[in-house]
Amino acid sequence: MQDLFSLQDKVAIITGGNGGLGKAIARGLAAVGANLVIAARNEAKTIAAVSDIHEEFGTRVLGVRIDVRQDEQVRSLAAKALETFGCIDILVNNAGVNIRKLPQNYTAAEWDDVLDTNLRGTFLCSQAVYPAMKAAGRGKIINIGSMTSIFGGRRSAPYGASKGGIVQLTRGLAVDWASDNIQVNAILPGYFNTDLTRQARKDIPGIKHHVITRTPVGRWGEPEELAGVAIFLASRAADFITGVALPVDGGYSVMM
Repeated sequence: MQDLFSLQDKVAIITGGNGGLGKAIARGLAAVGANLVIAARNEAKTIAAVSDIHEEFGTRVLGVRIDVRQDEQVRSLAAKALETFGCIDILVNNAGVNIRKLPQNYTAAEWDDVLDTNLRGTFLCSQAVYPAMKAAGRGKIINIGSMTSIFGGRRSAPYGASKGGIVQLTRGLAVDWASDNIQVNAILPGYFNTDLTRQARKDIPGIKHHVITRTPVGRWGEPEELAGVAIFLASRAADFITGVALPVDGGYSVMM
């Protein structure tokens, strides 16, 4: 039964895996045996994350500098993963950005930046790994959504639109790729302590208190608390689960 959750010798690509929730997921997958490809824009952070994870868990870790908005770079990422490891078993679409403004103040370029990174990037990366997963007869794709996939958020209209789109994209891919034995699911994180949310607490007055009082467990989450659900969805234990958007939020989404 314990092998049900093992990812020994599996190969996982994690976009945006060099910090925050992405790095926590990467560490979780490495802890149960996965080899990793950490793909992100900040090369220095990626080098540091690769070193940290390899040193801690001893798994093979490849760092790739990438902008997920660029189709050619995304296809090159998949090719490098295959060249290095010979297969792609898992993709975690975690790369994302947010620009916080009132809706009337966004420029078209800012809208495009958020949507292209969060939603277009998720689609391009999923599309790029599909041939390898289809050829192998199996695959796991995990898309990272948000509480704004469900609720409206202040000063985050483009972000919410992109994360709502993540849920529908997840369902569409799950339906179309089920016959290829590729399971596609989404994780909807609640409010976690990361660099991005620390900035949000500066930008949005009262959000810290709101989250604590609205969340039944009475606190913000810690990044490592997201790792378990990622391991589950990436493992054989979730072979009959696809098209699901799973909140990991301390009960935030079920409390009135």
